[in-house]
Amino acid sequence: MQHSDSLTRAYPPKPKQVYLLGTCLVDSFYPQAGMDAISLLEREGVEVIFPQSQTCCGQPAYNSGYDEEARKVARQQLKAFAGDIPVVVMMGSCAAMVHKDYPLLFAGEAEEKEANALAQRTYEFSEFMVNVLQVSLTDTCSQPAKVALHTSCSARRSMKVADEHKALLSSLSGVQVVEPERVTECCGFGGTFAVKQPDISAAMAKDKADNMAATGADVITSADCGCLMNISGTLDKQGRSMPAKHLATLLWERSQ
Repeated sequence: MQHSDSLTRAYPPKPKQVYLLGTCLVDSFYPQAGMDAISLLEREGVEVIFPQSQTCCGQPAYNSGYDEEARKVARQQLKAFAGDIPVVVMMGSCAAMVHKDYPLLFAGEAEEKEANALAQRTYEFSEFMVNVLQVSLTDTCSQPAKVALHTSCSARRSMKVADEHKALLSSLSGVQVVEPERVTECCGFGGTFAVKQPDISAAMAKDKADNMAATGADVITSADCGCLMNISGTLDKQGRSMPAKHLATLLWERSQ
């Protein structure tokens, strides 16, 4: 079953190996999500390679206009993921950086060909699970759950994988997927935006938190950890805490 961007992007057959780009936020704040993604991929018969030399993708510097600094960081990823196998990325924003922005960042540079090749074999986690592996999940949890889905701006607009998020969750028989009102609006995180425009960011986070709470969901899920931290942190501060899990963790927990 293929969705959204699959009409414009050619997907390869199931590979024997993939790289996992864990991202900074998964590494620092949601390491279990990375382990759960590895478990899901390995269950499909795919060997997962996690290069220890991987670092930040360079997105913070790039989004702030520091192209040369971003290239210095990105060159490390060109080396870490040099093999000709797919790269699965745990967050939509980082996937978009590599898939969409690396070709722009390295245009006219010595590494242009290398960056373009990496971009073409880079996939967001849910995109890879649905369109390449075409996974079929069985819900093994006896307890039904109402799950509020948040799809980040990068995942929705740059990677165009909102349908893939929904498809994975909807395949679990015990999960009721709900989306908040004004679902396409930003949660206010936006990476460096939250630092540069804290008041606007906080107001946007409040709106998103209000809409999330109104769903009456048991748990919030997203494939972007920045959004998860922002939404769940805002709810915690308001005294309306809701469990928040990366999409990979929720899928693994319910399909073991």
